[in-house]
Amino acid sequence: MSSMKARRPFQASLLLVTALALGACGFHLRENATLPPEMQRVHLTVNGSSEFERHLARALQTSGVTVEDDSGPGIAELRVPVAAFSTETLSAGGYVRITEYAVRYQVQFDVVDPAGQVLVPHQRIDMSREYSYDASNTVGNASQVEEIQRSLNDDMVQAILFRLQAAGKHELAAPASAASTH
Repeated sequence: MSSMKARRPFQASLLLVTALALGACGFHLRENATLPPEMQRVHLTVNGSSEFERHLARALQTSGVTVEDDSGPGIAELRVPVAAFSTETLSAGGYVRITEYAVRYQVQFDVVDPAGQVLVPHQRIDMSREYSYDASNTVGNASQVEEIQRSLNDDMVQAILFRLQAAGKHELAAPASAASTH
């Protein structure tokens, strides 16, 4: 029983050290984005990955947005005409064997409010990850690329939410600054 009491301070200090280390490295729990009020109901149009569309729809719903199946009155439009992966050769080894690749991801989007006014102008976000290619392990390479694409999808959804949130903050600040100048 005394060994159990002795472990408690150790466990508590270990938990504290872990929390401090995570905070020091920049890790923060992701909060729900606060999106512009005009985006309470959104029709999402994505030309590209259905996995990306599912991730984006889920993130919007988590942020309090109702994702509508069809467009119509009172519904904003989040349009994603481009959501595309590409692969680029970075370096080649001996006998012209490719040893490094980059997986690139480009997404373009804009948002139109329910009245047809541009809420978020056309945006382009580019992301990439590099990886080493092992010619002797082609199965492992395919799963590595899939994991990189999943990671890029998650990061891209967060980047879009940050931009949408910034648009909402900018919109709230604009009327206040206009009122103070009169």
